[in-house]
Amino acid sequence: MASNPVQSKTAFVFAGGGSFGAIQVGMLHALAAHNIAADMVFGSSVGALNGAYYAGNPTIEGVRKLEKIWRGLRRQDVFPVTWRTIMAFALRRDFLVTSEGLRKIIDEHLPYRNLEDAAIPIYVVATDILSGESVVLSKGPAAEAILASTAIPAAFAPVKFERQYLADGAISNNTPVNIAVKLGAQRLIILPTWYACALERPPIGAIASALHALTLLIARQLLGDVEALDRRIEYFVVPPLCPLAGSPYDFSQTGKLIEAAAESTDNWISSGGLQRPGVHDTLSMHKHTH
Repeated sequence: MASNPVQSKTAFVFAGGGSFGAIQVGMLHALAAHNIAADMVFGSSVGALNGAYYAGNPTIEGVRKLEKIWRGLRRQDVFPVTWRTIMAFALRRDFLVTSEGLRKIIDEHLPYRNLEDAAIPIYVVATDILSGESVVLSKGPAAEAILASTAIPAAFAPVKFERQYLADGAISNNTPVNIAVKLGAQRLIILPTWYACALERPPIGAIASALHALTLLIARQLLGDVEALDRRIEYFVVPPLCPLAGSPYDFSQTGKLIEAAAESTDNWISSGGLQRPGVHDTLSMHKHTH
């Protein structure tokens, strides 16, 4: 009796990026509208949040629910910074705000409590703050795993998960493509959030310069990771929005980001983006100019 061919496992890989995670929601909307789904999900930082919600209901209906959550978010829901919290931070010298706001969002909306109960396998990437190594979580309390992966140093306290102290997954692996392959994915659809567009002149201001430098670092890391993949691994990078205004801590533009990313991703898919494995034009400027 002939055996059935093994189906290639498709993984959605969600990168970090703060409030720019809204871009991934738009990407998901277009992917779901074209009936493109994942067999497994990997997420780091805000990508862990989006990935976990998608893994709970990997359908267009699930994506619409996630979109509704994002459209209702305000900065104070996630980063409740006040003069009181700033003074407390100065006195405590440990972290700026608590993660209770984010925990409330997770508890109210995530359709499962433990990672292993998701509709499809979800792997949350965090960072062991003592060793600096990536830690992959696929079992146990989902809220704790997401809070660990999104625990930006200084902004949030690290999360004790079993015997480890975990923080933002972006510290060690912002776009965990190598982890996805190691755990069995043969086809990767990578959902970034932002990257440094080619600029005609240097950015103005300390924060803008720092963010630009960070996106260059993230883009270079992603390029290095995908170029090091086994040639048998098929991968696609969904084009991020460029140019991109605002900051990863600004939640006032989430609706516009979702809509723009949905339209951009729909155009990319319709033009054959998923028939051309590789980076294509998405991040190629970094390869040629840096």
